[in-house]
Amino acid sequence: MKKRVFISADHSMAIVYFLQSEVVQTLLDAGVEVILLTDDEIKGQIEKRFMNPGLCFEGLRLKQANDYYKSVDSRLQWLLIYLRRVGGSARINTEALDSHIWEVWKENSWKFRLAIWIPAAFLTFLLRHSAAARKALVRAQMRFTPDLYRDLFEKYKPDLVIASTAGWRMDRYLLREANRHGIPTMAAIVGWDNPSSYTIPGAPVDWATCWSDIHKDELVLGSDWQPDRINIGGIPSYDGYLKNAWLMPKDEYFRAHGLDPRRKLIAYACSFVHFAPNYPNVKALAKLIASDKLSEPSQLLVRLHPSHFQDKPKIFAGERERIHALEKEYPNVHIVRPVPLGGSMGYYSGEDMPEKASMMVHSDVFVTVYSTMVVECAIHDTPIVSSCIDVPGGWNTPKKYSLALKKIGNWPTHQRFREAGAGRLATNETELREAINFYLQDPQADATARRSFVEREISYVDGSAGKRTAEFILSVLDRKP
Repeated sequence: MKKRVFISADHSMAIVYFLQSEVVQTLLDAGVEVILLTDDEIKGQIEKRFMNPGLCFEGLRLKQANDYYKSVDSRLQWLLIYLRRVGGSARINTEALDSHIWEVWKENSWKFRLAIWIPAAFLTFLLRHSAAARKALVRAQMRFTPDLYRDLFEKYKPDLVIASTAGWRMDRYLLREANRHGIPTMAAIVGWDNPSSYTIPGAPVDWATCWSDIHKDELVLGSDWQPDRINIGGIPSYDGYLKNAWLMPKDEYFRAHGLDPRRKLIAYACSFVHFAPNYPNVKALAKLIASDKLSEPSQLLVRLHPSHFQDKPKIFAGERERIHALEKEYPNVHIVRPVPLGGSMGYYSGEDMPEKASMMVHSDVFVTVYSTMVVECAIHDTPIVSSCIDVPGGWNTPKKYSLALKKIGNWPTHQRFREAGAGRLATNETELREAINFYLQDPQADATARRSFVEREISYVDGSAGKRTAEFILSVLDRKP
């Protein structure tokens, strides 16, 4: 009998992780049948693009999952999600978790604070200091297990269910249902900050495959995973970078964005919009370039954050329009205009990997806050500046939590980037100018630190992570009777 696996790919980087690496292909080559579950609205597009013998596609029924979440004890379900989000063990760096606690405080009423937040604070303290409490929380979530996928389990009878998180998203319902059916489960850690920002699983999960020893320690210490159940497979999503599979020629890329080949390219990727505006960073860069205060004639290319394309909250869309206005005001400011894949995937859904890779490779200096792209840029040996220019009050919007960018430097991933010396930090326009000029004059500065940073964070720099991850999946399948 052939082995059969379910793979949940409910967001863009999961598509890249599984389908644009060697993970799925290696499984298919080994004779494993793969049923990939993804957003119903784009399932046809994904199927058409990645059609392969032995690979089937089904919908994840995200609308039904959302309806269930909203209609069945929604307040209690929310509380369980909140507790597992902030209740990771105090044995790891909890700076990112703490920020979410105060975000929830700020964005809710006093009635909510007194009835929910304050009692939850006591439970959070207990969770952070008790492995038994954390395990009890995982079990408590099982009461919310709708039979959304019963027909799929009966139809395919999978031997293993793999999700791109440990039940931190809507995949929690699929993982819980698999557990009810007695089917082994696995979490593929797709996001760099996931083990330190989400911690406790949203369902019982048997196995995990992650990027590095750092991730493994966060999983073991932060949410009580058994060390022998964790595989260090690297990050398959980055294999294409390491193999230059997505790179566009520089002249072609410059033409696509109307860039001037005689000018240095400064790229800026927006991030952390939920906590603070990016506009001050972008405006500072535009002004620097226009005033010729950089050591070389330069131009700016801005990559907006996916949240900038949301209608709600309006502040994100408003910042998008302000950034677009800078493009009209300054002659050497350009903005990447992505094409949405559709459904819940939104923008930047894996179809733009050539755009993303080319932006990093062809930039002379890459500026962001502390986004995951600091790792991706370090892979390409591109100089990195983390720009944390704040405005008083942040978003200055009632009921919208703001956290100064200067205060997030001790979040686990940010702290590692700083301590590695893999880039420079700028907290004002003067520091930003000095950091960019430093790298324009010496692009190879900090190159050794960038390489060491990458090796620690992703483990494998030979483009083998997809194959290694698939081999681990095969080994788990072989263990099942």
